[in-house]
Amino acid sequence: MQIGELSAQTGVSVRSLRYYEKQKLLTSVRGSNGYREYSDLAVEQVRTIRLYLALGLTTEQIASFLHCVLKNEEAFCREVLPLYESKLREIDAQLVELSQIRANLTDRIRSIREQNEQAKGGKSER
Repeated sequence: MQIGELSAQTGVSVRSLRYYEKQKLLTSVRGSNGYREYSDLAVEQVRTIRLYLALGLTTEQIASFLHCVLKNEEAFCREVLPLYESKLREIDAQLVELSQIRANLTDRIRSIREQNEQAKGGKSER
C-alpha cells in the first residue's frame, strides 16, 4: 500500500508517517515509480507506534524495542519494563513539580484577591 492509503487507514498524517520512517520506526520499499510501498503489517505497526507515543515515550525509546514487541509479547521484551518504570518516575517527579507550582499559584491568587479586597475596603471608608 502507498503512504496515502496507510495514512487513511491509520488516521496518521503523511508527514508523521514520513517522520516515523526517518526515525526508523517504519520501513517501506520504493516502487519502480519511486513511491513508498508499505506492507499490510504497517497498519498495525503504526497503531503500535501511536500507542507508545501516547504513553509519553520518545521515538528513540520506541525504536529501542519496537521490533521486539511487534514479534513478541511486550512482557518478553526486556527493554520495555525499565523504560516504563523510568517514565513513571519521570511523571511522578513532574506531578510533584506541578503540585508545587499549583500551590504557589493558589497562594498568589489568594494574596492578590486579599489585596484587592483591602483596597476596595479602604476606598469605601473615605
